[in-house]
Amino acid sequence: MSEHKRKEWPLWEVFVRGQHGLSHRHVGSLHAPDAEMAINNARDVYTRRSEGVSLWVVPADAITATSPGDKEPLFEPANDKVYRHPTFYDIPDEIGHM
Repeated sequence: MSEHKRKEWPLWEVFVRGQHGLSHRHVGSLHAPDAEMAINNARDVYTRRSEGVSLWVVPADAITATSPGDKEPLFEPANDKVYRHPTFYDIPDEIGHM
């Protein structure tokens, strides 16, 4: 191995929309040098059984996320808005799946 540090490919987050789904869901991560290779690798790794109809790949460093420690200050104000909870609504009996 040379003295030069080997450059690692960027990390990509992979999202797949299933054949019967309406939204993409996160299925994993992979390393690739560019978006085209990330799409091709994601197809090979995450849709081997033709379970996907759409792929998204996103550079992991482009994602901004909260940390578990932010839960209280970030989500606590929503608890004061009780009208957002479904407890105030009557659901008709003929709607059985809710």
